[in-house]
Formats: sequence, C-alpha cells, structure tokens
Amino acid sequence: MKTSAADTGLVLIAHGSQEQTANADAFHLAAELKKRGPYQIVEVSFLELTEPTIDQAVRACLQAGAKTVILTPYFLSAGVHVRRDLSGVEKRLSDEHLQVQFRLAEPLGRHPSLVEIVLERAGAAGAS
Repeated sequence: MKTSAADTGLVLIAHGSQEQTANADAFHLAAELKKRGPYQIVEVSFLELTEPTIDQAVRACLQAGAKTVILTPYFLSAGVHVRRDLSGVEKRLSDEHLQVQFRLAEPLGRHPSLVEIVLERAGAAGAS
C-alpha cells in the first residue's frame, strides 16, 4: 500500500494531565506540526486522564482520509507506556482496522536535538 504525507495521519500521543495547561503544550505542538507540514492530518491524543483519547484521534484521522496513521509518542523515554502500552495500542488498532497501516514512532528520547534544547533552556535559566 503506497501512501503519501497527504493520506498519512499523525497522532501525537502525550501522557495526559488533569491540569489542562499541561495538556495545552501538546495542542500547541500539533498546530505547529500541521502548519509546517508535510502532514496535514495531525491529531492530539492522551494516553490517560483526559481526552481526546488515542482512539478518538485515530477516528478523526480516518474520517479525514488517512490510509496510514503514525502514532507519535510525545514522551521523553521508551518506558512502560511506550514499549508496552503504545505497542499494544498499535497492535490492537492494526487488528481492528485491517485496511489502515499503523506505525509507532520512537519517543523523543536520545534524539540529538534534545541536547541543544536542554543547553538552550539551561542557558536561559543561567542568564536570568
């Protein structure tokens, strides 16, 4: 099945918090991702504590025409939630939607850009 960014949905998955200002970061990131492209179908979801759920975000992607859905953890490390919970979600969704490809992206983890971000944040704190 050949897909393109036009028919690929990106589901940003954050942990979720009862504090809505904490959840707002995920919505901000999703808006920026959509604005910059290449994905035009970008949905936010939360693993627990609040909505939209992963299933709700996936439904929105499918309704928008996604043939492939990339489940993108907005988590720093590949702990239990990513390795066990989200891997299980990917398998369940693949079993429920046979006509759709689901892919689980790696968490932010050891990406080299994080070093730059941490140095920038530390520098800003040191300068204030």
